[in-house]
Amino acid sequence: MLAGVLAGLLVAGCTQGYAQPQAAGEQPAIAGGKPASPRPTDVKLASGDPRQSGGVIAAGGADAVYNYGPSVMLDRGQTRMWWCSQYGGAGPAGDDILYAQAQSMDGPFTGPGGGIPAAVFSGAPGQFDGMHTCDPSVLRVGSTYYLYYTGAAGDHALGNAIGLATSPDGLHWTRAAGGRPILGPSHDVHRANVYGAGQPSVVYLDGWFYLMFTDTTGRAAGANGAGQFLLRSRDPAFGSGVQALDVGGFVPVASTSGPRARSIVDGFSADLMWVGALAAFIVAHESDGGTTLTFWTADFTEHPFQPVVIPGPWQEGPGLVRRADGHAPLSSADPCDRVPFDVVRATTLGGARAPSDLRHFGLDLRGSQACANPGRVAATFDGVTAPSPERTMDLVRAGARVQVDRRTVAVALAGEVLEKAPPALAALPVTAHLRSGAEAVAAPDAGFAFILDDHRRWRIPDGGIVGNNGSTARPVSAAQWEGYAPGASLVG
Repeated sequence: MLAGVLAGLLVAGCTQGYAQPQAAGEQPAIAGGKPASPRPTDVKLASGDPRQSGGVIAAGGADAVYNYGPSVMLDRGQTRMWWCSQYGGAGPAGDDILYAQAQSMDGPFTGPGGGIPAAVFSGAPGQFDGMHTCDPSVLRVGSTYYLYYTGAAGDHALGNAIGLATSPDGLHWTRAAGGRPILGPSHDVHRANVYGAGQPSVVYLDGWFYLMFTDTTGRAAGANGAGQFLLRSRDPAFGSGVQALDVGGFVPVASTSGPRARSIVDGFSADLMWVGALAAFIVAHESDGGTTLTFWTADFTEHPFQPVVIPGPWQEGPGLVRRADGHAPLSSADPCDRVPFDVVRATTLGGARAPSDLRHFGLDLRGSQACANPGRVAATFDGVTAPSPERTMDLVRAGARVQVDRRTVAVALAGEVLEKAPPALAALPVTAHLRSGAEAVAAPDAGFAFILDDHRRWRIPDGGIVGNNGSTARPVSAAQWEGYAPGASLVG
C-alpha cells in the first residue's frame, strides 16, 4: 500500500491492491541532529475536553474495502475530507482518492451531492502514478486547491513518488508539473524497507510551501526506514528555490532529490500543521497510546512544548483537522486560551486486512496566552477574516488588519472565516483598505498584486481574486512592479 509502510519489513509496493498498515516509530527525534532530551523550553500545557465520534464518520462505497490516510479541511463553513480507498470502477486497478463533506467533523460525510463519497482522483496509465494515487494532503491558497499525493505505476520496489495536482474546487483536478513527480526517493541508503518516497503533508506559511514526507532511502531515516523529512519552497511544485531542513537549519538545495540529512520525527504516515496561537509547528504521528503531537519552533531548532497524546485506537497515520492553509483552527469557545487539536484516523483492519473505519478524536490544550499582547494576537489570528464595524471584512495579515469591501474576496484570501470579530482584534491597527474595483497589476514572473490606498503593492496568489473584486489586472514591467513599495502578501 502506498501509505502502508511496514517498519523493518520488505514492502514491494502494493499487495493484492491494498496497503498494509504502517508501524509508527517510538519517540520523536532529530536524526543526525540534537538528541530529543528534555530542555527548559519543554513547557507542559494543560489538556482537557477529550472527545471522539460515536462511530465511523466516513467510508467509501460497497467495494471500498479500506479507508485511511485522510486530509481534513475546514473550508468556508464545511468540513471537507479526502482519503485513500479504492473503487473498482474508478479507473485502473489500484488506490483512488475519495472525497466527501459534512457539516461537522463527526459527519456523516457524504459525496458532493449526497450519497456515497466520490472518487475524484485516480491513476493515469502510462505515468509515474499509473496504478495508485493515495495519501492526499490538500491546501487551498487563494482560489486554487493543491493536492499533494503518493503515486506509483505498479507494485514494485521503490516505485512510490510524490505528485501534485491543482483544482478550482477541490473536486476536479489537473496534474501539475507536466504529470511528473515533484519528489522521489533520494537513494541515499537502500534498506530492507523499499517503500520509497511518499506520504506528503503540506503547510502554507508566510509565502512558503512546507512539504513533510517519508523517504525510506533517506540518509537520516532509521534502520526500518522511518523518518520525516522537510523541504520548503515558494513554488508549490518545488521546481525552484527549494530549501531542505538540515542539521543547521534550512539550506538551499539544487532539487528535491536529496540528500536527506535530518529527520524531525521517527515515524511513518505523519501530518504537519502550523499553530499560530503557540507559534509552533506540530507533527502528528502514531505511537503506542494514540496520536502523539510533537511541537517544534518555527525554525525547527527547539521543542517549545512537551508532547501531547490524543488517545485511542489506530491502524494508520492521522489526518489533522486543519484550516485551508494547513494552519490550526481557532477555538470557538476561547481563542485566547484554548487550542483545539482534532484528528481523523483509521481504527481497525477491515475484511481485506487493510486500515479502515475512519473516526474522529480530539482534545483542547489550555493556557496558550494567545492574546497576551498585540504580537501574540497578530500571530494567533493571522489569515483570519471577520466582519468589522465599518461594514467591511477585516483580514488579519502581517500584524495588522486590511479592510476588504467584498466578503467573497476576503473569504478567498483567508484561511479561516469568523462570523463575529473577537474583541482581541481591536488591538491590531488598520493598515489598508481593499475596495471593490481596486487597482490591480500583473508582472511576468512576479504574479498579481493590488495597489491599495497606501500605494503599496499587496501580493495575491492568483488572478481569480482580481476578477472577484471587480478589478482588472493591468500588465506592468518588472521595473514598474518594483517601483511600487512592497506591502505584505494578502495570503499568509
